[in-house]
Amino acid sequence: MATSPVTAADPITCDPEHYTVEFENEKVRVLRIRYGPHEKSPMHSHPPLVGIFLTPHHSRHILANGEVLNMQGNAGDVQYLDSIQHAPENMSDEPFEVIAVELKS
Repeated sequence: MATSPVTAADPITCDPEHYTVEFENEKVRVLRIRYGPHEKSPMHSHPPLVGIFLTPHHSRHILANGEVLNMQGNAGDVQYLDSIQHAPENMSDEPFEVIAVELKS
């Protein structure tokens, strides 16, 4: 019997406290992501995206394969990420905010 790969939840569905849709059409979905100090999310996934950081950030991401990705940067940073399945955590004592422009196929 064939099995399909397990896919993580959509962040809008599994974590509406931190993720809101600002805009969506057939090409992109724009998310506003806000985390308070040391807040975290359950495992979820994103298609390829461009992140625009509105605040300084220091985050840890547990990936689906168990690897840990640490990210740190400044307000104004712009970053491209391929598809990702992760459980992120804000490692800072300050809130952080990012706009994520998810690319649709």
